Amino acid sequence: MSICATVITMASRNIAKRPNGRWRARYRDDTGKEHARHFDRKVDAQRWLDEVTASVLTGAYVDPRAGRITFREYATQWQTTRIHRANTTAAVNSALRVHAFPRFGDRPIANIRRTELEAWVHDMTRSLAPSTVRVTFQHARSVFKAAHVDRIIGVNPAEGVKLPSVRRPTIVPLETGVVHRLADAMPPHWRALITLMAGTGLRPGEAAGLVLDRVDFLRRTLRVDQQLLLTRAAHVRGPPKSESGYRSVPLPQVVIDALARHLETYGTGQHDMLFTAADGSMLNRDYVTRAFRAAASTAGAPPGTRLHDLRHYYASLLIRHGESVKVVQARLGHASAKETLDTYSHLWPDSDDQTRAAVDSVLGAAATEVRHAD
Repeated sequence: MSICATVITMASRNIAKRPNGRWRARYRDDTGKEHARHFDRKVDAQRWLDEVTASVLTGAYVDPRAGRITFREYATQWQTTRIHRANTTAAVNSALRVHAFPRFGDRPIANIRRTELEAWVHDMTRSLAPSTVRVTFQHARSVFKAAHVDRIIGVNPAEGVKLPSVRRPTIVPLETGVVHRLADAMPPHWRALITLMAGTGLRPGEAAGLVLDRVDFLRRTLRVDQQLLLTRAAHVRGPPKSESGYRSVPLPQVVIDALARHLETYGTGQHDMLFTAADGSMLNRDYVTRAFRAAASTAGAPPGTRLHDLRHYYASLLIRHGESVKVVQARLGHASAKETLDTYSHLWPDSDDQTRAAVDSVLGAAATEVRHAD
């Protein structure tokens, strides 16, 4: 079945009384396909034809047979039409394959009701984090939305389904001593990776996918235009997380020194990548993650410390030294200043005292002059 429903014009329609006394209402769409229903009363047959005609005129017509396609079949076809980054494609595939298809894959898409989707969300919350539930459902909702646009279904059952709230955790930056101990506790050929992330705020995939020609030692800058992606099949290089991820980051001397020592000792590996497996082959991020967890334990880092916390450490340094929201946003490759503020607003110094001082310096000074004049 085509992913796009046929555009209907009412080529013909009529009502006829059958030998058994019932009324048969029928119409043909512009492809010549006949649609018919039987009614006990002529008025009901006429009402049905009128509703179909109205839906055609308003653009809300749905072929009664279109919704017989299963959720799995339609979702699979829908995926082939999407233009997604490789990591997004992998995320959508995983969400549908692991969570949506087992529940609804073999069901006709038109038969899936909102109450069933609500029950699905409720069941997922028992074993998955709220953020995972939201992302998984959003991918499924995109499938239903496309089916509605294609006139495969008349109503999108995913609209209005309440999702669990996600409480954004308060970021507590790592202490500098912990960062140093983390670097020391990593395998020697990955120690510079820790300094790089803590000193530039790169995402784990961006740091892992760094290639030598993206580092300008003379101008002390680093160009971010790719990352190492995790897919089901392999680790591959791909574009940054979003368009805002393309950026130039200034390199502090401590990072330049760490990278220079790393290159002198280990050189580059496959595709001129700075960080590789011990034999120089493509880096496996899973192995780095495991090594970091072991290093976090050895370094006495707070429970649950992740590689991503080095990015938070970098952001906290910028904020502590007076950088603006826009600068922090640009350095981290955030899509908006709102994203930066939502994550780090609590780290900016409290402005209450500055507000009081600003008012007192003007309004207070003027009031003092008036009193002295009197």
